[in-house]
This record gives sequence, C-alpha cells and structure tokens, in this order.
Amino acid sequence: MDKFEKVPSGIFDKIEDNKKQFISKFVNDLEELFPETVRDGVVDFQALLDRFGKYEEEDKNVEKYNMTWIGKREAIREADEDIVGKTLKYVEEDSKNPETTQNLYIEGDNLEVIKLLRQSYYGKIKMIYIDPPYNTGNDFVYKDNFAMSEEEYAKLSGEVDEYGERLVKNSKDSGRFHSDWLNMMYPRLKVAKDLLKDDGVIFISIDDNEVHNIRKICDEIFGERNFVEQLIWKRRATAPNDRIIGKNHEYIICFAKNIESVVLNLQPRNDSINERYKNPDNDSRGRWAASDLSANGKGGRLVESCIFPIMNPDTKEMFDPPQNKCWLYNKEKIEQLLNEGRIGFRKNSGSPFLKRYITEVRQGATLPTIIEKGGFSSDSAKEIKDLFKKDVFEFSKPVSLIKIISKTGSNNEDIILDFFSGSSTTAHAILDLNAEDNGNRKYIMVQLPEPTDEKSEAYKADYKNISEIGKARIRKSGDNIKNDLKERFNKASEEERKLMKDPENLDIGFKVFKVEDTNLKRVKDTVEEGIDLEKLKAISPKDSDDFNPHFTDIDVVYEMMLKRQDIELTEEVIRLDYIGDRIYLVGQAILVCLEEKINEEMIDKIGSIKPALSWIILRDSAFDSNINLKLNAVKRLRAVIKEINDIKDQKIYWI
Repeated sequence: MDKFEKVPSGIFDKIEDNKKQFISKFVNDLEELFPETVRDGVVDFQALLDRFGKYEEEDKNVEKYNMTWIGKREAIREADEDIVGKTLKYVEEDSKNPETTQNLYIEGDNLEVIKLLRQSYYGKIKMIYIDPPYNTGNDFVYKDNFAMSEEEYAKLSGEVDEYGERLVKNSKDSGRFHSDWLNMMYPRLKVAKDLLKDDGVIFISIDDNEVHNIRKICDEIFGERNFVEQLIWKRRATAPNDRIIGKNHEYIICFAKNIESVVLNLQPRNDSINERYKNPDNDSRGRWAASDLSANGKGGRLVESCIFPIMNPDTKEMFDPPQNKCWLYNKEKIEQLLNEGRIGFRKNSGSPFLKRYITEVRQGATLPTIIEKGGFSSDSAKEIKDLFKKDVFEFSKPVSLIKIISKTGSNNEDIILDFFSGSSTTAHAILDLNAEDNGNRKYIMVQLPEPTDEKSEAYKADYKNISEIGKARIRKSGDNIKNDLKERFNKASEEERKLMKDPENLDIGFKVFKVEDTNLKRVKDTVEEGIDLEKLKAISPKDSDDFNPHFTDIDVVYEMMLKRQDIELTEEVIRLDYIGDRIYLVGQAILVCLEEKINEEMIDKIGSIKPALSWIILRDSAFDSNINLKLNAVKRLRAVIKEINDIKDQKIYWI
C-alpha cells in the first residue's frame, strides 16, 4: 500500500457543497440587508465598500452592471446620517381633535421628517404612497445638504455650478438634470424602506420622464425580487392631440419590503359579477352560477380517467366531454358531486355543468395592471374646486385612485404614509375609505411648506403655502365625509347600522407638527443668536440654561418621544398635576419630569406609578450640580419602584 492514500473524492465534493451553501446563504443574507450590494446574484464589493463609507476610485477597466450617476455616493451617505439638532414641534392651534386623533400632519423637509420618524416608526408603516415631482423641467426638486462643492462636481463632471437655495427648479437645461432628481429621491426612498413593516408596500406615481430611473433605484434599494408591479393609470378619458402619439396614462410603481411576506387585498366584486349568482332550485348551499365542467387536460394532454359519459338523471341522455376535452374530475369524483347535487343540467341542451357557489369563490378581484376606473385628472381638479370653490391646487390625484391603492395595500388598522402629500389627497381618500368600509386606517402626511405663487388663486385665497392647502383640505373633506356618513347612518335600518361606521367613531382629526431646532440647549449665545432679551425675562434661569428660547414643556415631551422606538406621536400626553406642575406621562410608558426642584414627596409619587414605567426622564439641573443629592434621589426612586413594582433596575435618564 502506498504511504499516502488517495482521499475519496466524495469528501472534496462535500467540502465544496458546504462552501457553496455558505456562499449562497451569505449572498442571500447580504441581499436581504443591503440589496444594492448584490447585482445579478454577484456581490458588488465596491458597493459594499461604499455602503460602509469606504470610497475608492473604481477600476475603469472593470465592467459590471450598475446604476450610477454624479453624486450617488453622497446620496447613499446622506440616507444613513441621522438628523442632529432638529425635532418636531407640536402645533396645537393648527391641530383638529388632538386629544383623540391618531392622524399626523407634519410640515418640513420630508427627508428630515422621515429621518426623525425613523426612530419611533421603524417597521410600523404598512403602506407608503408618494406622488413626487416628475422632473418635467418645471417642477421643484429638494436640494439637500449632501450637495457637492463646486470643486468636487467640477472634478467629476467637468461642470461648475452653485446649488443656491434649498428648494430650486430643476431645469432641463442643467447638465445634472437626472442626477439632481436621483440625488433627491434616493435617500428618501432609502429611509422610507426602514419605516415599512416586513409585509409593507410602497406605491410611487411617476411618468415617462423618470420611470426608468425610479425602477432602477428601487431595484437597488428594495431588491429586484421585491418588485411587485408597474401599474398603468388611465389619467385622461381621451388622448390629447398635441403629441405625435396621444399619451393619456401615467405609472404607479409598486415594491414590497419583503415579497414573501406581502399580501395585497382584493378589490370589491362589482354588482354585475354578483348578479350572476342565483339560487333557482333553493339549494341549501346558497347562490350559485353555472360553470364549465370540462377541461383541456394537463399540459394540453387529455386525462384518460376523466373521459367517460355522464347521464342526465331526468332525460337518461348520456353526455361525453366536448371534443378534444375531458371532464374536470374522474368518474368517482363526478359520482360524488352528482350525489351531493353539485352538478346541474342545462334546460335547453341537457348537458351537465358544475355549480360554483358564491361562498366558494374569492370575495373580490385582483387589481389589474391597467387602472381604468381610478378617476381622471379632471376629476381631481373638480374635487379641489368643489371643496375650496376655487382652483387652489393643480395636478393632484383623484380620490378614487388613492382609495383603490389604499384598499389594495393596507388593512383597516394600518398606518399609511405620504411624504410628498401636496394637497393631502391621500388623507382625503383614507377618511373616505374608513367611512365606506368601517376602517380605522391612520395617516401621516408630510409636506414642505412650499410658497404659493403670489398670482395664484391659492395665494389670493390666503393659502400662502402648500401645507396650508393640505391642512384645509383635510378639515373640509373630513367634515363633509362625516356629515354624509351621519345622513346615511340615520336613514339606515338597525341591521344596516351594524355593518356601518358609527359617525362618532370616524377620526377626522389630525395633530400638526413642524420641523424645528431642538429644544435641548446647545452651546449657544442667545444674545449673538439675536434673541429678544425682554422675552427671556419670563423664562427662569434654569430653563434658559437647559432649553432653547421659546420652548414649551410639551415640545420637550414630544422630543423625548421621538427618541424612543416604541412610542408614536399620537400617544396621549397627560400632565400629572397631583405630583407637580411640570410632570408628564406618555402612553403609560414614559415619564418626563421638567420640575426645577425635585423633593422626596415627588420621588415617592413617581415611584408609585403603576404599571412600572419603562423610562423616567429627569432634569439634571433639578439637583443643582449636587451629585450626592442626585445619587440619593435615584436610590430612593429605585427603592420605591422595587417595593411597588418589583423592578430591580429602573431606567432613569437625564436632560
């Protein structure tokens, strides 16, 4: 025997198989976490380096399938950067029914807003619908802070320009026309993905200008396998005559967060389909429709066991399957169906048919790729004029279209986000849908307070920016929908009312927030900031040291809520005046104590709250920099909590 035996090839095969399985799992996991790093099933290591901030000059000799543009790396980096020094300020005077509503309207740059929401609403949004600027050359594109310097852009593209203001027109004359739009959209979609639930979906309205690009960046952000469909919306009844070919459609792109988890809802069955189902023979199984009992076989090949004559029990006539067909079932199954009365015979020909019961068919229809009954652009213009009595907004989508999308992509208790909300068609549609199907869907509308043109009907009607139009539309449409529901409810029978939404339970309110600087004090000189010192006289020295000017306690409370992952901005905030003047309880989970002095009685009452709080937030300045006083207060608070709630180590935070 040789000194060295040959290793059996099977061992090498096993090692190779294990290696392949490991690599395959690694690639799949990587694609799930960072879809942009895997292209055509192959890891793009440059994209992987880019994802983690390791930017290197690409080898120009290496060819690969890739979607890139000037500024892409900065757009990727911007998506991952957190918002620092910003918060959402509650605007009570603009809100409607704030004590009970579960809806939100937020004014501000939508990238800042959805980043601020990412902490509290991570993985909570079931459906996102957006109608972004189409990049026609006349619309506005957001200019973000990741903009390159002149030198950087000149190096990459040979052009030098200044970005100027945060909101500027993206002219087709610009050499960066598509790049600017992509740099605006990419980080917003990247953050939006984080907000979606695992079974969530995003719908994006778009036209021919950027449909090819939005598909590609969504393939990268969400993963090609999570593409659901590219829908076509028929926006005009007739084609225009001012083009070579009359275009009367737009697109709606749909992507899933995870295609394996998503389930889209069926559309309601229309009356014409339901009318086909009758029950002339008083069948105990209910209404039915005659269905073909024959089939083409399997893969076009007839099944021999399904070819036999069926006898009509009334006429004794025998019926073979139609020519070049077989029956749906074999002889044994057919005999069973005959005995159960599930096969009928036509009066004229006497031939057999299968009874399809209305209870056995799907109670709805799948959404077709061509949406022909979603209303037209002219309908949306009429909806605006009916509400405002003036043409205060152009190019909104019809309510009927957004109702179809919302019905497809969300369920009755879900949250729907629109961060290009415009005139708030989405909110209008959700209110209408809730009234129609007894739903409790919640919405979050986000809109930049973009100024209206001084010559426009909106400006003349005192709507100085688009946000004012959006909020007014929600108020007006909500009142109309509730009044219509009341009228129908009052006319309905007792049985009908049981299936209807109680008008008093229809949530037509919304809380308003605006993006503002943080309330928490940074290293700032208030005099240099130009703050009116006379107004600061009403603020105590401690408040002046801890918080930025013109804060309110409730502003600080909401900023603390944003720092939690499980507290939504619609949670109830209660002032615990039995403990102190500036102590707030949020959703039975967070306590925010803004008292300037804390005594033992307050400590005992806070510790006695049941159930145990997950966060207790205190002001560091309440202890006057006395570390012993602070430590003793914490020890006492934890001791009381342990005694009352049996919690050993309560989480206590300081501001």
